Amino acid sequence: MASFDDLIASDTPTLVDFYATWCGPCQTLMPILSQVKDSLGERLTIIKIDVDRNPQLAAQMQVRGVPTMMLFRSGKPLWRQSGVMSKDEIIGTVLEKIN
Repeated sequence: MASFDDLIASDTPTLVDFYATWCGPCQTLMPILSQVKDSLGERLTIIKIDVDRNPQLAAQMQVRGVPTMMLFRSGKPLWRQSGVMSKDEIIGTVLEKIN
């Protein structure tokens, strides 16, 4: 299995969704992220990380609340945001950061 660093090292921007199964806002965000992926297709990779299954990674990335989204390109963090955002807000932010 690829390491987290391998997953975010891609030239293709990678949006990481740190979530928890018990988190209501996280459940709200799931279909929104599916719509974002449908809209951006190959221009964006989306990875979901369950903080309860990956507590060391969540701590390393300083995730204090869920959902927290982080955008990476070539291993470098470009943006992070906690909480639910609309599809258009996420797409607008991603395109702004990667262009």
